[in-house]
Amino acid sequence: MTPWWADAVVYQIYPRSFADSNGDGIGDLRGILGRLDHLQDLGVDVLWLSPIYPSPQADNGYDVSDYRDIDPMFGTLADFDALLSEVHRRGMRLIMDLVVNHTSDQHPWFLESRSSIDNPKRDWYWWRAGSADAPPNNWGSIFSGSAWQRDETTGEYYLHLFAPQQPDLNWENPAVRSAVHDVMNWWLDRGVDGFRMDVINLISKDPALPDGERLPGDLYGNGTPYFRNGARLHEYLQEMHTQVFAGRDPRYLTVGECHGTPVELARLLTDQRRGELDMLFHFEHVEVDHGRIKWLPREYSLVELKDVFARWQYGLADVGWNTLYWNNHDQPRAVSRFGDHDHWYESATLLATVLHLHRGTPFIYQGEEIGMTNFPFTSITQIQDLESLNYYRQSVERRGRDPQQMLEVMAPVSRDNARTPMQWDAGPNAGFSTGTPWMPVNPNSNRINVDAQQRDPGSILAHYRRLVALRHEDPVVQQGRYDVLLTDDPRVWAFTRTGEQSRLLVVANVGSDPVDCPVPLDGDLVLGNYADRHTGLLRPWEVRVLREALP
Repeated sequence: MTPWWADAVVYQIYPRSFADSNGDGIGDLRGILGRLDHLQDLGVDVLWLSPIYPSPQADNGYDVSDYRDIDPMFGTLADFDALLSEVHRRGMRLIMDLVVNHTSDQHPWFLESRSSIDNPKRDWYWWRAGSADAPPNNWGSIFSGSAWQRDETTGEYYLHLFAPQQPDLNWENPAVRSAVHDVMNWWLDRGVDGFRMDVINLISKDPALPDGERLPGDLYGNGTPYFRNGARLHEYLQEMHTQVFAGRDPRYLTVGECHGTPVELARLLTDQRRGELDMLFHFEHVEVDHGRIKWLPREYSLVELKDVFARWQYGLADVGWNTLYWNNHDQPRAVSRFGDHDHWYESATLLATVLHLHRGTPFIYQGEEIGMTNFPFTSITQIQDLESLNYYRQSVERRGRDPQQMLEVMAPVSRDNARTPMQWDAGPNAGFSTGTPWMPVNPNSNRINVDAQQRDPGSILAHYRRLVALRHEDPVVQQGRYDVLLTDDPRVWAFTRTGEQSRLLVVANVGSDPVDCPVPLDGDLVLGNYADRHTGLLRPWEVRVLREALP
């Protein structure tokens, strides 16, 4: 049976930046409730909320201190229940962000764990002795610096793959897993429709915690072979399915964030017969412009990008299911990264069309539907992202690099590009808040906003509405066979989707110069981003979707 999410579209909300209802400068649940008309008009089926749990906010809520409540900055459980009820009344679903590789260092579990060596919750986290001047191994944190923090209470170190305020849970302990299952069941019983699972492929670690390879010039060793896609990952996910989802209504959705997961492993993780995940996020396509790390960007080719998409399309064609995304709360804005500001409308709609016409479930990140762009950062004081600031300090203070040069490196790739307030109108603070926003509003909000595009049939927003409707209506888009064309063409992105009665040709000129299309542009025009049609010639950033009836 075809799962319901095959023709669904998911919309990610970053709550603190979406809509502020009380004027404190921070988005909240009541703000989301007041903007549901926009999401319903867009046609999306599922809302995914980034974390709204109580948190010290060291990493904007990805450091959870209480899994069974709402952070007061976002509202109350009553506010959440009201939002959930209204989402369901409108025929949409809502999934929560589940952050269970780590907790906050202020979570009661960790406060107990750190209190003494013999506390019953000591082995709920990864504690090791090390020495006064040397941690237990050489792993570096994903957020820069050592992955170990010495705690003065007991003199031992705890593992934190991200910030020191985010200690890693020890999933080797069955009590930890049971506690996580209880949390999940509590939210499902409350009515939520599933979870996006943050860095879920890091929960199985090698208990030996060996040193990682340390390359010349690196400050720390690479621990990823020992904490990513570990030996017990399948076991843990299958146990989760048994303890949480087995016997429940099939409306639930599970999406795993699985950085560094190859296609072969993804086939296993998303095989519905195995009871692990419904789908997962990989990162290969949003790392084509990365060097060894994301702070060392490189030139990439369209051929590389097409190859990544094709490998995942073919790899999950018979088993599993793809997620389709350009943007999320951790990625710079796609139109600034893969598009062209001089052809803003055309490149934004091309990127959207190419993505949504692949086989899989599309994810729209807030503001993507109106073509929001990167923020023009001019000072380090404008950046709040913990990952960016840690790398900046490490580079400037420990490596002696030039501060202005580091800002220029960081600005285009910082996660804060995705976190500036949603641009609703051309008024003060882009209609996001009547107070002072927690992050500055992009100065282009006077022209790039929902209100300006709401009733314009030639807007990016209107194009997204057509794409969402096409996925809902057309079985070829939902389930049609994918075949890539022109794999070595450096300018044209082309592929087909084939169903029982018709074939769709998607063809796009990914560049600012016109190009003669190497494939026949026959068939009826289903969707395009130019008002008129020039047979055989693709104009700058032009995309066409053409339908051919099959005999």
